[in-house]
Amino acid sequence: MKLSCKLKIKNSLGLHARPATMIAKLLQGTRASVSFTYKKETINARSIMSILMLAAPKNSQILVTIEGEDAENTMEKLQEAFNSRFGE
Repeated sequence: MKLSCKLKIKNSLGLHARPATMIAKLLQGTRASVSFTYKKETINARSIMSILMLAAPKNSQILVTIEGEDAENTMEKLQEAFNSRFGE
């Protein structure tokens, strides 16, 4: 199964080290392949360094693409993390 949606970065500092770490930890328990696309650059969302290199600021839109058997559950977890501003 393949899912994709756009998620808005709501936290004030954008995708910095703490959210990148939270995303990587969240994805550790999943088997799906997850990628983020921002400004024509696509990265593996399991890599903290790759997420940081996107340098996505507050209010930017990230295209999230998830492929695998647990894609729906993984997408729900990511949507919840983005919507809660990664706990900030």
